[in-house]
Amino acid sequence: MHVLPPYERILVLTEGHLGVFSSKTAACLLRYRGQDVVGVIDSVAAGTDVRTAISWAPPVPVFANVAAATGSQPQALFIGIAPVGGALPPQMRQHVRDALQAGIDVVSGLHAYLSDDEEFVKAARQSGARLFDLRRPPTPGVIAGGRARGTRCRRVLTVGTDGNVGKMVTAFELKRAAQQRGLDARLAATGQTGIMIEGCGIVVDAMVADFAAGAAEQVVLDIGDCELGIIEGQGSIAHPGYSGVTLALLHGACPDAMILVHHAGRTRYKAEPHDPIPPLGRLCAAYEQAASLLHPARVVAVAINGFDVEERLVQAEMRRIERELKVPVADPITPDVQRLLAAVAE
Repeated sequence: MHVLPPYERILVLTEGHLGVFSSKTAACLLRYRGQDVVGVIDSVAAGTDVRTAISWAPPVPVFANVAAATGSQPQALFIGIAPVGGALPPQMRQHVRDALQAGIDVVSGLHAYLSDDEEFVKAARQSGARLFDLRRPPTPGVIAGGRARGTRCRRVLTVGTDGNVGKMVTAFELKRAAQQRGLDARLAATGQTGIMIEGCGIVVDAMVADFAAGAAEQVVLDIGDCELGIIEGQGSIAHPGYSGVTLALLHGACPDAMILVHHAGRTRYKAEPHDPIPPLGRLCAAYEQAASLLHPARVVAVAINGFDVEERLVQAEMRRIERELKVPVADPITPDVQRLLAAVAE
């Protein structure tokens, strides 16, 4: 289990990638930890209003480099992108090195471990800064044994029609809505961005395959004494590149209920092979059948991501899906999240 220090002054590194999808990690940090973010590091966007690229962001400054941001007294630099392949882009090296030399911790969710880089390790050792590689698997690995079924909480897993559709956002919004209702609701973070926000968790897709479901099981056991346990989903069960982590989460978390998350208007997978996304009814059946091999669970609602889609089209798609699947359909970042909460609480 990765546990981060309780940082209150964070810089987010996007260098040339500032945007909702191009810096998804940064966008989510600005949404859910905006009060802790003191600036964004991006020489391309320096001096601009961060809200031009990410509309919901607080009005934090965009700095050209770490030196320009030191007056904000940052405690940590978070890598704000999650590129395909997971390597650190060359244009970010200088910013990471500058942060470490200034005694600023660096938190990374990349597949490439910064703590294996001799230059970074040397800079950190000299300044006393720390490197956190959230995708470095915890050891030893654990084989799943269906133990999540014995937890007290009602377990809810967000599942997707594709990757990058809003499973994490749905999980966090559901948690917030439940807590506002007075429920003891907790979130199990299963990806690097979720850990950066929540402060602890395990990146399930970084585990050796034998231990991936065990990692999902462990994060559920850690929150298992609450009333409502919300598990951040990953991947999609029908995508050849990401179905493995999805199945590991299903069988590790043993959910009681699932929320299907869909980006309105998306008809093909965003990543290769860009095949057509199966009909939502077929996906629901696949999720329910796979889950039932260990523990019965239904898709009880659909969360719609309407970002960058005309509102008229979003509403039409929501009505169509609700007619077809006969479950509540709602946008989780609106007050209608209460419909999703009511569905999972039944």
